Amino acid sequence: MEIKDTGSVVLTAYHSYTPSRLEPSFAPESPPSRSPLRKSLPRCQRINRMLSNESLRPPVYSRSNSQASVDSTSMEDFWCEVENIKENTEDRQDEQTLLDVKAPDEGQLEAEWLQDVGLSTLISGSEEEDGEALLSTLTRTQAAAVQRRYNTYTQTMRKKNKHAVRDVRDIFGIHDTPPTFEAIPVSPVATNGIQLPAQKPGWEKVNSGSCLECEFEKDSQLVKEELSFDVSFSESIVVIPKHREWHKNQRLRKDESSLPNFTIRKSRFGLTEVGDLSLDDMKKIRYLSLIELTAFYDALGIELKRNRTERVKGRENGLFGVPLAVLLENDQKKIPGIKVPLIFQKLLLKLEETGLETEGILRVPGSASRVKSLRQEIEAKFDEDTFDWDQVRNNDAAGLLKMFIRDLPSPLFTVEYLPAFITLVEKISKVKLQLQALHLLIMLLPDASRDAAKALLQFLKKVVANERKNKMTLWNVSMIVAPNLFIYKGKRANQEEMLAAATTAHVVRLLIKYQEILWMVPTFLISQVRKMNEAAINNTKRQLMFDKGVRRLLRRKTMERERPERTESDIPEGVIRVHAPLHSKVSMAIQLNNQTKAKDILARFYCENSHGSSEKMQIQSLHEIGGNIGQHCLDPDAYMLDVYHANPQAEWVIKPKIS
Repeated sequence: MEIKDTGSVVLTAYHSYTPSRLEPSFAPESPPSRSPLRKSLPRCQRINRMLSNESLRPPVYSRSNSQASVDSTSMEDFWCEVENIKENTEDRQDEQTLLDVKAPDEGQLEAEWLQDVGLSTLISGSEEEDGEALLSTLTRTQAAAVQRRYNTYTQTMRKKNKHAVRDVRDIFGIHDTPPTFEAIPVSPVATNGIQLPAQKPGWEKVNSGSCLECEFEKDSQLVKEELSFDVSFSESIVVIPKHREWHKNQRLRKDESSLPNFTIRKSRFGLTEVGDLSLDDMKKIRYLSLIELTAFYDALGIELKRNRTERVKGRENGLFGVPLAVLLENDQKKIPGIKVPLIFQKLLLKLEETGLETEGILRVPGSASRVKSLRQEIEAKFDEDTFDWDQVRNNDAAGLLKMFIRDLPSPLFTVEYLPAFITLVEKISKVKLQLQALHLLIMLLPDASRDAAKALLQFLKKVVANERKNKMTLWNVSMIVAPNLFIYKGKRANQEEMLAAATTAHVVRLLIKYQEILWMVPTFLISQVRKMNEAAINNTKRQLMFDKGVRRLLRRKTMERERPERTESDIPEGVIRVHAPLHSKVSMAIQLNNQTKAKDILARFYCENSHGSSEKMQIQSLHEIGGNIGQHCLDPDAYMLDVYHANPQAEWVIKPKIS
């Protein structure tokens, strides 16, 4: 069915997978009644009035006057923002690159999923090392998730009479009976195969009629809840929650106190940020995150929905409407290693310097004509650094920032997994489980999108921190930002999509509040990357043994090692040699014990090199390089003996951390 473009906007997440009972209609809305009242109200206020009788009735809990004001205007803020977006894009339709979201063909989703998790070898039938290494590291629930998708793919291909496919038994072992995938209460299994003591259920079954407000009130009673990154999230689910649909009478608590506080339990390996690993290892983290996210949703009895998009190439020059990757490529020619486009950094910096205390910042729109004129001037003068930023008013700068985000050829959180962002709120009631799903989705993002999202969320957190002066609460900011992140130019929003406004705003609220947690790479994923690298190394060694020339070389090397020569292999167990090329003392052997931390080694080097030198040392970090990891910047609180035992073949280097 061909759908004509009306030039309006729609929530991406609800375009391609609205449930059958909420089947969307893209036909033009019936003309409004001609009553004087309706005609006199702006469209955003009419929408807000219509919704106020459904899911957005005034809360029953007691609130302050300021909070009451937030509740009564927040939905109007959302739809006024949508209306502003529509007005700002109507005269630029010829400049817009529309993303064509299509319904996937039968079996296509499974094939694309297998490719995205690095298992394209299961489709091609080739025996590649990376695929085998990845399969060898999977947990029980992860393997079940892969097996289920591969089973669906093979069955579909057989129905279509396509090329022969590998039998699932050849990959996962022989089973006399078809495997089942229903999650059952079990003790969590760590990624190293050690059975952990049974834990109490993370949450109780709830009645389908319960509202989210009640769930959040339960969470708010907890002062702090501990998060652990040591065990797979999907393996930790020991009770299957009763499946619940989103009801119209369900409401989200809008005050920040309704959200629980979490603390991260540090393992002896410390914490690892996304920028602390090599690009190659982060690629493997993405593979494993998608498998883990799928297994996590499977364990909860939820379908992981995904859009299939035809990738459209955006502009290759300019600033607005240009893919992030292209902007970064151009900016890195000027500043090597930069991770966030310069224009995006400048817009954020402008608002941080002058706009954080502006009342209604982000909510109060700037002049549409002035914003359009400023955009054209920035496009012409930014690269030459001749644009006068002092002339830009704060509300206009906010408009430019939102315009930059909206005009990206692909949404910041990618079209493919926008449905999964929405599902985590619609289908999961426990905030902790929502956060775990969101955490894995952030790990899935391309580097450029994740780095830009991090810069944006850090700015939004500063806006909320100035709430007393700018009158922008966490919920206000989330309501305004949500339509800029979760819409694309296309069809008109129907009523069911309007009811999703609170859903997308809650996603943004989680992103802002818990952002420090979201940038941490779960420890269990890093353990799987280590095992994956070890499996790949072992496979390479086995293949080399079949090469006659290699065998001769190995025999010669063995004979040379038998000769008494000076070598570093005499270093005792538990002793590491740390290299510091930027220090005056470039190498040092250090004896490790159970209490030695990375920061202790750094302190020892600083002490050794500070004698007789008044020069201020550059801040540096201890890095683990090679062995079963590409490169890993260690947490100062990491216990070195544990890291050493996990990777005894690594080299240890002190150097500046790449920010």
